Amino acid sequence: MNVAILGCGYVGLELGRQLVESGHDVVGVRRSYDGVQAVESAGLDGVRADATDEESLSAIPDVDTLVYAVSAGGRDSDAARTAYVDGLRTSLSHFSGRDAPPKRIVYTSSTGVYGDRDGAWVDESTPLEPKTERQEILADAERIVRERGMDWTIARFAGLYGPDRYRLERYLEGSVSERYLNLIHRDDAAGAVRFLLDADVGRNEIVLVCDDEPIWKPTLVEWLADQCGVEQPSRGEATSERGRSSKRCSNRKLHQLGYRFRYPTYREGYQDAISAYRKAENV
Repeated sequence: MNVAILGCGYVGLELGRQLVESGHDVVGVRRSYDGVQAVESAGLDGVRADATDEESLSAIPDVDTLVYAVSAGGRDSDAARTAYVDGLRTSLSHFSGRDAPPKRIVYTSSTGVYGDRDGAWVDESTPLEPKTERQEILADAERIVRERGMDWTIARFAGLYGPDRYRLERYLEGSVSERYLNLIHRDDAAGAVRFLLDADVGRNEIVLVCDDEPIWKPTLVEWLADQCGVEQPSRGEATSERGRSSKRCSNRKLHQLGYRFRYPTYREGYQDAISAYRKAENV
């Protein structure tokens, strides 16, 4: 299989590594020279192109599968619309117009599309009811993918963590708001997409990519503090709508499809970070 990963960054690099290990040919696409160097340093073929610039996309070779994993590069709505709507629409228009278009697109979406559900459970069948501009943008992007006319898979990622993104200090030193968190280790986020492609499952379906255990944030922070041997952080109120959003995401469908998690919960996923923290602090 020939795969192009647009936005070959945090998850994309790991996905590329896993796909190469599975015997696939992978092209990682970034818009900066430094980004392309990071792709090539990971052992992948790198191409410099911008998802919003159709002419630059011509540098990408024909592929069987297109993975769109472009990030917004900022939290404001304009950045989100550029990455998730404008770039996606431009990229799909370009690739669908080729003589040999991709047979499948995988779009990496976000569980943020659900917004705040007051701690209720959500799954792939839960209707979307966007209440903010950013949520509407996320929903618009998913509609663009479904309406393009090629086979698609939408992978809705929970909160990503892993190497370089454990954020232990943020949890251990800040105040803790009361809400549910849904997490996915980077290696499992990439692993789930690799599995969907390798097993050729999830076509024209939405798949929630989250681990086995939505966790009450104070419980997570208390556990991390205990494991790291530090005092418990204080409780506080979230200051942003995103920080107040609370829901519990079900990964039942991903399990039913056959994916096996490397890090089923935060307990396994944070062990490397905890060990490094304790070593650095001589705990």
